[in-house]
Amino acid sequence: MVTVVTWLRRHRAMLVVLAGLVVAVAVVAVSTGRTGTGARLDPDNPDPAGAQAVARVLADQGVDVTVVRDADTLDATTVGAGTTVVVTSTELLGRSTMKRLRSHTTAATLVLVEPGPGTTRALGVPAPPDAVTMAEARPAGCADPAYDGLEVLVDRGLEYPVAGSCFGGLLAEPRAGVVLLGAGDALSNDQVLRADDAAVALRLLGQHPRLVWYVPTLDDLVAGDGVSLATLLPKWLRPALWLGLVAVLALLLWRSRRLGPLATEPLPVVVKAIETTRSRGRLYRRAGDRAHAAATLRAAARERAAARLRLGTDPDPATLVRELARHTGRPAAEIDRALGPDAAPPATDHDLITLASELAELDREVRRP
Repeated sequence: MVTVVTWLRRHRAMLVVLAGLVVAVAVVAVSTGRTGTGARLDPDNPDPAGAQAVARVLADQGVDVTVVRDADTLDATTVGAGTTVVVTSTELLGRSTMKRLRSHTTAATLVLVEPGPGTTRALGVPAPPDAVTMAEARPAGCADPAYDGLEVLVDRGLEYPVAGSCFGGLLAEPRAGVVLLGAGDALSNDQVLRADDAAVALRLLGQHPRLVWYVPTLDDLVAGDGVSLATLLPKWLRPALWLGLVAVLALLLWRSRRLGPLATEPLPVVVKAIETTRSRGRLYRRAGDRAHAAATLRAAARERAAARLRLGTDPDPATLVRELARHTGRPAAEIDRALGPDAAPPATDHDLITLASELAELDREVRRP
């Protein structure tokens, strides 16, 4: 017993931390169970991006709100003339789910929240929607009496190029019984109270006594279905992509084409010494580096003189100057000024030519017996 009490005293800090973690996990689990989902514009989401406020107000006003989270359940739900079917998370709609949705809601009013180009193309809208940002509220500006005198204000939305649309294209009806809502944030908890967003949301979704709120998921899609890159591209871009591909292929063929038969050349290539010397001289002249050219000439002259006088490959400079003076009869100071390692570099091209001539003359004198 004493051992257990001692162990608890020693590890009480760790036990407190573990108890805190257990409580935190329990709180998160409970809160997660309450919120249900964190998807944008979900009717069970109380977060700023959710739409729980609109769903609850509609229910309080007597509208029968039914939340559907998969396509099979939607097919099993009775949808008639007195029903509004609203679809959020439309980016998760595929070709198969869109086809099932249209066939099942022919008698109801279908509201699609911010559908993309692929979905609008399937509905017969010729041009894709345009993304816009809003700084001030937009009036209805349409002939629909349900929205007369109302204004919509959201941070951003989608405009649909449909004739007779309301709020500058944010609310369009491309065909009877199908409504496109580009101002999806008007349903969100944090923006529903801006301008007349709440009135627009209630009149749009509460026009019938029954509302089916469909939240599609990825599980509804079949193999090869879903939103692909092709559905997101406008029609005019596809010919441009094909043209670009053809241009790239033509460029590859042009650059890879041989300009003639391959020419063979024996290796190694023999280059005459005079050609190398002249090429190096032209490089020195173009660079204007007279000091480096003079140092190269003097080093070559010292190497030839040392070999001629049998002084080894790396003789002492003072010894080399002394032996050259003895062999040629010239003063040592004059020889050191001509090829010494510490001799001053030529200041002009004329001085460099004069130095080359002096070194050539000295080389000829060394070669004399």
